[in-house]
Amino acid sequence: MDWTSYHRIETIHQFLDDVAAEHPNLAEIISIGNSTENRDLKLIKIGNSKNETKLAIWIDGGIHAREWITPAVTTWIINQLLNNSAQYADLLNAFDFYIIPSTNPDGYEYSHETTRLWRKTRSLTTNKDCLGVDPNRNYIHGWSGPGSSDDPCSEIFRGYAPFSEPETRAMKDFIGKSVNVNWQLYLTIHSYSQVILSPWGYKYELPDDYKDLMVLAYAAAEAIKKVHGTEYEVGAVTEIFEPGSGGSDDWAKASGFKYSYTYELRDTGEHGFELPSDQIIPTSEETWAGIQAMAKVLLKVTNHKVQNNYASSLFASTTLVIATTIIKYMY
Repeated sequence: MDWTSYHRIETIHQFLDDVAAEHPNLAEIISIGNSTENRDLKLIKIGNSKNETKLAIWIDGGIHAREWITPAVTTWIINQLLNNSAQYADLLNAFDFYIIPSTNPDGYEYSHETTRLWRKTRSLTTNKDCLGVDPNRNYIHGWSGPGSSDDPCSEIFRGYAPFSEPETRAMKDFIGKSVNVNWQLYLTIHSYSQVILSPWGYKYELPDDYKDLMVLAYAAAEAIKKVHGTEYEVGAVTEIFEPGSGGSDDWAKASGFKYSYTYELRDTGEHGFELPSDQIIPTSEETWAGIQAMAKVLLKVTNHKVQNNYASSLFASTTLVIATTIIKYMY
């Protein structure tokens, strides 16, 4: 598989199978369920299995079908971790990565075959002309709140109940049943806007540990900028966007992930969801730099190798940039 073009789900899944087979000591394929149209929800677990006391990082892409850059970036990261594993030995010894490039494969295929800017799943609704649920409004934490809709024809239709979609339900079940996994960092990859978002999305109040969350977010934004000069804003969802209730990042935070974020990748609107394929590699390079920066800070924090006032001092020395324009329906 290459990263100079966008690929269909069959190619992505074949890549996962092939790269895992080539690195059996580091990778394992796990099917966490099936989509409405019975496509596999295929995840790859990556890490050095010799270490039994590892931290776990979850990364998902493709929750919104039209955001083609996100499966591309997540597969690029998988390729880096496995085909350049010696370079990332410290990360692979310290962390297990659980990466699912496409959490909405039905919508993704539909966006290739029929409607390029399709966002939702492809499940049936009460309106035969309006299929699909916005999976990022279908999680239980804050479900049915502001920034979601009960109209099946809306792009932000939340579904008829939390976890009504097999795609969101599969993720919830897998994470919830993985009781022996030390979940620490949840990352959901979206586009576009060039922002790193923390909870909450369903309300304007900030989490009690907001300053802790900002430490990792600012570290990521700084690392991203060093690669190609791309600037990312940082803040809670409702500091930058309008509220969006029922999002996966809010659910992950409420379900036990200390650190939970949404990455909104390139760009800021010139190409929007139709990012040219020649930007796949640079976008991947800078996104991976940001994720590595988060992982390294997380490792320091969990190993108590930083001063207790690290978060406060870093937060106080950094000016939070808040977007002046509210952008709808990216998150």
